[in-house]
Amino acid sequence: MSHHWGYSGQNGPEHWHKSFPVANGERQSPVDIDTRTAIHDPSLQPVSVCYDQASSRRILNNGHSFNVEFDDSQDKAVLKGGPLHGTYRLIQFHFHWGSSDGQGSEHTVDKMKYAAELHLVHWNTKYGDFGKAVQQPDGLAVLGIFLKIGPATPGLQQVLDALQSIKTKGKSVNFANFDPRCLLPGNLDYWTYSGSLTTPPLLECVTWIVLKEPITVTSEQMSKFRKLNFNGEGEPEELMVDNWRPAQPLKNRQIKASFK
Repeated sequence: MSHHWGYSGQNGPEHWHKSFPVANGERQSPVDIDTRTAIHDPSLQPVSVCYDQASSRRILNNGHSFNVEFDDSQDKAVLKGGPLHGTYRLIQFHFHWGSSDGQGSEHTVDKMKYAAELHLVHWNTKYGDFGKAVQQPDGLAVLGIFLKIGPATPGLQQVLDALQSIKTKGKSVNFANFDPRCLLPGNLDYWTYSGSLTTPPLLECVTWIVLKEPITVTSEQMSKFRKLNFNGEGEPEELMVDNWRPAQPLKNRQIKASFK
């Protein structure tokens, strides 16, 4: 059963520390955001999301989620400001979701789970490429956005309609002209902390920027995510659900808030 990261049984997140000792590290993600102990930091700048030139390339089922990939050869879609120093380029976004609408997000807020969580992954241009950036403590910036049940987010439908073409692991299709700005909420207030990738190799290279305001999604839209498969074509069907890692210990980190 080792053909995907494994979110259950012998391959579940609770077993990752055997193969990836950093799973027990000092800055693992996700975490629970305790709003009572998060500290408002007045020195935090607003986050600047510059996606107007974003150039999406393809959408891929990688066996643990699906990635919408972007051209990151130039500063076409970048994240700046907030807690960041320098410019971070968008390389891909993906989602984590549950087997039901009551769970699915990786981060939680006062222990509350959302139906899903969107991760927009960016790498620090001072390191030259994504592969070098993940080796650095400030190599990545991930913008996390919660999805809660409510009215449909129109832009999301374009992504969901492509999923039937990439049902199984390893499948990809061209996915051009997608504007990721349609996935952002109106308010960019955020929490931020130092953390890690949430899938192996769990590298501690991420400045997390988790938006307070969720976007909304219908139950029907959520059900489209759950039709994907962890397995490759021709293998026994394993529905792609609950591909989220549970909250990790905060240890000696401080979560900061950009808002009062």
